[in-house]
Amino acid sequence: MLLQQGVEFNGIVVSRRNYRERDMLVEILTDRYGFKTFFIRGAKKRGFRLAAAILPFSHGSYVGSINDDGLSFIDTAREVRQYQNICQDIELNAYASYILSLGKIALKEDVANALLWCVKFQKAVELIDEGFDAQIITNIIEIQLLECFGVKPYLESCVICQNTKLAFDFSENYGGLLCQKHWYLDKNRLRLDPRTIYYLRLLSVVDLERLSSINVKKETKDRLQATIDRIYQDQVGVYVKAKDFIRQLKDISHFLVSDNERIDVDK
Repeated sequence: MLLQQGVEFNGIVVSRRNYRERDMLVEILTDRYGFKTFFIRGAKKRGFRLAAAILPFSHGSYVGSINDDGLSFIDTAREVRQYQNICQDIELNAYASYILSLGKIALKEDVANALLWCVKFQKAVELIDEGFDAQIITNIIEIQLLECFGVKPYLESCVICQNTKLAFDFSENYGGLLCQKHWYLDKNRLRLDPRTIYYLRLLSVVDLERLSSINVKKETKDRLQATIDRIYQDQVGVYVKAKDFIRQLKDISHFLVSDNERIDVDK
């Protein structure tokens, strides 16, 4: 067991839970070590000096001791802020929680890959807090994260002939797109409409760092989400509690819908 002391890192507080009478275990997505769990002694005491720094969706710079195997420790925190909109909006909170929970499952102990994804997760949470469409941001993460589950749909062209111009449909059996000439090969293809195919392809390659605006109709978003959910159900098979909560929120919510669809990326 290797303990590195006096280490400074940036991170987002993902979750926390009570531990013993006065202590807590706090999980942080760090920029240097991926997901790490920290033992915070005395966290439940009144006036605890790091109380604000370990609230969920706090983010900033931390200094502590890092264990390569086991619990780590935090000594102090600097320039820590909260994602205010996420903390105050139950729906945004659910989407952000889902992204981070799904990321932890996908990356597991793969620290090297977690470091690469940490930037994406942090940007996704930041965009949600800034008011970008939370579902579409989540869909981008869901589609691009499939590779970490060993499932990477081929969305560049037809998997059979590499055609890029004919109408497409999605085939789970062939692991990607089939052009119209080859639809006969899979009677169980998903029979997706062109808009859903378009957004599946776009979101698989869009760079969150260059995203400037999102405007997608509710009907399109519903079909897109249903498609992604089916891929996860059939080919990934993971369970994230926050996903169920998002579904429940959708069942009882009414959203304002625009007729203009658009996702803009800075050139």
